[in-house]
Amino acid sequence: MEFRVSELEKEPVEFALEMPPGAIDFGEEAEQDGPLEASGRAEVIHEHRGPRDIVADIRLKGQFKGSFHAPCARCVEPVTIPLAAEYDLIFRPMGADAGAPERSITAPETEIGYYQKDSLLLEDVLREQVLLSLPARILCKPDCKGLCPRCGKNRNLEPCSCDEGPSDPRWEALSGLRSQIKS
Repeated sequence: MEFRVSELEKEPVEFALEMPPGAIDFGEEAEQDGPLEASGRAEVIHEHRGPRDIVADIRLKGQFKGSFHAPCARCVEPVTIPLAAEYDLIFRPMGADAGAPERSITAPETEIGYYQKDSLLLEDVLREQVLLSLPARILCKPDCKGLCPRCGKNRNLEPCSCDEGPSDPRWEALSGLRSQIKS
């Protein structure tokens, strides 16, 4: 869904839609499982910077809900992650802030995004919001044993018969330290 400034100037747009899996490419970070529900409102906010300098910002306020699969950080098995979040974002025309003198920005200004060619795609906004909502480290279970670094077997499913192998020679200076430390 595309929001055009010229259309939003006339009236705000309310939206409620379901996006099927595959409609948005989330890359390798996540895979959509089932419909992604999104609803909200898009409107234009005029920012007056001077008597003749008016910037048309797009405000997008809404929420999304869906289920996703993402790989476990240790064993790479898919983990189901239900996500639901609200957002209230401001998008400014690309280049609107170019050439402005240096100044410090306020905390709300750090949340400003940019749109190109007089329009904004909802799919781009949802992709970003979903990826930002994912946990920083995804584990299938807290005690996941991960993959064997030698043979690649999933240690959660079957024990690995690989030996520990030779230790790194850089650590040999510390090998006798345990016996020297008294409890």
